[in-house]
Amino acid sequence: MVEIVSTKTIKLVKLLAENGVSFSAAQRVLRKRDVKVNGARVGEDVLLCAGDKVVAYIDAAPTHTLLYEDENILAVNKRKGVESAALFAELSSRGELYFIHRLDTNTDGVMLFAKNKTAERELLHGFKTRAFEKYYLAEVYGFFERDEGELCDYLVKDAASSAVKIYKTPVKGAAPVVTAYRVLEKREQTSLLEIRLVTGKTHQIRAHTAFYGHFVVGDGKYGKESVNRALKAKKQRLTAQRIVLHFTGGALAYLDGKTIERGN
Repeated sequence: MVEIVSTKTIKLVKLLAENGVSFSAAQRVLRKRDVKVNGARVGEDVLLCAGDKVVAYIDAAPTHTLLYEDENILAVNKRKGVESAALFAELSSRGELYFIHRLDTNTDGVMLFAKNKTAERELLHGFKTRAFEKYYLAEVYGFFERDEGELCDYLVKDAASSAVKIYKTPVKGAAPVVTAYRVLEKREQTSLLEIRLVTGKTHQIRAHTAFYGHFVVGDGKYGKESVNRALKAKKQRLTAQRIVLHFTGGALAYLDGKTIERGN
């Protein structure tokens, strides 16, 4: 059971999401009318006001598991279906914490947070200067011609569709993107890839692999719904598997060469 008191005007499903309940779980309790607002059962995404009390009869799965923690950084394994901002809000209740980067809601895996301002500055600088090696596991549809390579193209954000587009040549507003991949396994219709983000842009892996015809299985935005249904993929099969830290100086130099991995 999850009990929440709203502190602002907000839709019910969004409030549940901000408190670690996945979208699918929120929809499920609404269909079953297993949620009460101020003591009355509801079956739709109602608008809440500050002070409204919500009780959802759901066994909320853990939003994360702890991977590493010291006096400067916190690393967790985020569960699929959990919004990065909601996870940050939950973790912030334990003390001082700073938001460094995000994962897509339906991507699970390694997330880093800073525990003080110095660590925040170092981590943000590290992301900007590519001091991290970020590796993902992705199951994609089809097969690349080569078992290993780099995809080098250009990405443009399309705010109207909340998506990005990939181009072979530079266009107005485009940023260069590089995605390195290595085939780990070839399956009947799909390939399991290890992907290293050389650049790190919004939806880069999902859009970049889809541009070459090899979309992430289960991806509802850049993939094909007919294929996802045939493969019984209800969630995108993309995981932030590990981050390798490289700090040659500064307050986080003791972490130079450290690998933080999600595990199996």
